Parts: sequence; C-alpha cells; structure tokens
Amino acid sequence: MKKAILWKKLKDSIVECQACNFRCKIPSGSLGNCSVRKNMNGELFSLVYGNISSRNVDPIEKKPLFHFYPGIRTYSIGTVGCNFRCLFCQNYDISQSSVNENDEFDSTTPEQIVEAAKKYGCEAIAYTYNEPSIFIEFVVETAKLAKKQGLKNVYVTNGYETKETLEELKGLVDAMNIDLKSMNDEFYLKVCGAVKIENVLETIALAHKMGFWIEITTLVIPGHNDSEKELKEIADFISNLDKNIPWHISRFFPMYKMENVPPTPIETLMKARKIGADAGLKYIYVGNAQTPEYENTICPKCSATIIERNWHEGIVNNKLKKGKCPECGEKIEGFF
Repeated sequence: MKKAILWKKLKDSIVECQACNFRCKIPSGSLGNCSVRKNMNGELFSLVYGNISSRNVDPIEKKPLFHFYPGIRTYSIGTVGCNFRCLFCQNYDISQSSVNENDEFDSTTPEQIVEAAKKYGCEAIAYTYNEPSIFIEFVVETAKLAKKQGLKNVYVTNGYETKETLEELKGLVDAMNIDLKSMNDEFYLKVCGAVKIENVLETIALAHKMGFWIEITTLVIPGHNDSEKELKEIADFISNLDKNIPWHISRFFPMYKMENVPPTPIETLMKARKIGADAGLKYIYVGNAQTPEYENTICPKCSATIIERNWHEGIVNNKLKKGKCPECGEKIEGFF
C-alpha cells in the first residue's frame, strides 16, 4: 500500500481522485472506479504500488510504437485493475481483477524494475497491460530512476488521464501509444464503461502539445466502430492535430464479453487505411492481421519501403539514414 498522489480532500472525509477523468469522489472505506485506489480515513492510497501482475521483454513495436527507436526492447510491466470496463479487453484477467482476487502478485520496487530492465538488455521500460494512470505512483517513481540510468519510458494508455497526470509524466515519459477507440460517446459508455469521448480527445491533444511522442491505435470492431463515417472522423481528428502522428489500425478478434462478434474483415482494415490516407495521414499501419507488408514504414514522399517489420517479432530491415529516407532524403517523423 502506498499513499497516493493526485487527489484532494472534500467534505466528510470524502476524497477526489485526480488520476483519471472519472475524478472519482470516494467516501472513506471505498474504492474508486478502478478498484485499486482506496480512501482510508480521508486519505487516498494505491493498493497496487509495486504489485506486478505481468512483466515481459517485448520489442517496442508490440506497444505498438513504430516511430520511437525501432528495434529496441522494452521491459514491460503492469499491475491489476482498470478505470475502463472494455467488453473486448484482451487482458481482462488482470484489468478486471481486484487486489483481493489476484493471487499472483510479484511484489517489487522501482529499483528492481530498473535493474531487471538493464539485466535483460532493454533500452526502455513500458507501463502497459493495464491502464497505467491507475498506478501512477509506481510509474512516476520508476520512470525517475529509469531516466537516471539512461532508459526511456513508454506509456500505453486508454487516454483517460487528467491534465494533472500528464503534468506528472512530463519530462519522464518519452512516448505514448493512446487508444482512440471511437468518436462516439455511446460506444465509450456501452462498450468501455467510460463517459465522454471528449476527455480522450483532450488528452491526445494535450499530450501532443506537451511534447510527448504519440502514436494512436484504433481497434476496429465489426458493427460497433467500423462505419466509414466513424473511421473518417477518427482519421480527420488525427490529421487535423498532426498528419505525422502514426495511426495503428488493429484487427479485432472475439474476446472476453464480445466472443459473439466476428473478427474484423481484412477488407474493412484496408478501407480504414485508405480513409486515413485520404485524410492526409502520412504513416498508417494495419496490425494484428498477419499482413506484415502493412506494418512497414513507407516514405510519404517517394513510397520507398524504409523499415520492414514482421508482425510482433520486430524489425526485419531498417534502411533509415539519420532519420531520413535513403531514396529521396525525406525526413521521417519520430525518434530514430
């Protein structure tokens, strides 16, 4: 247990958590929407500080981050709980678990995480698997130590952070992959258990303005967010913010409480890819579809293949020269 950051006292021993945009008002003895932040006698505590449910060495491409030091390895960690209730969550066994339900915690310290990352030859630590804003205390303390040791920090999120959380992460987290699941409040409410898409859009815009390198992922679910209108709204939002932001279009497979929904047709993913290109996006990727040619980085000027990838296995061939296309000299946005 760890005393939380990002909260304030209200009347009658109620506290307001400021880690995510639910801004839960929590009575004494109760938990926030994430099930891992608890009001104890008028003070907020994290129940998952240092309690690691998952850890793996992954290629950075698996986050997915394709324009942030391609080919590096990340030491990826997660806890339990989530502020969302996504019906399609692939990590539901940890994200929808509470502290009492999970018997496989690996209690550890920020120092041990950094040591392990270096031991396994990782150049970055990734806060992922479940929503990292709900274990912000461990993220911040680990990221500070990682920075001192020359490691990068990457953050995989549903985008429901508050401005306060982004300010805590500024200067510590280098890159983010942010989910933009839909442009529809009803989708977020019924499928994700969230409230307002506007909160996600504000987080994306603010993270970009604050200088985080961001890439955006949309999981395309048949019958839910796969209409041409919705895909165009997503592509237009990203393009209007910055045409250089990579958009990852991901294929859905039946999972958790959406096992009755079929996998996304490849044709739908190709339609989304064309919509993104028509919107002016320079870097569009199709993932989770075993179509590696659509995970390659293509020069937006001369169409040369610059970086070849093999699904989640990482880089096959990187032809970049000092961040530029070797054929025409076009600058490729990102960190290389």
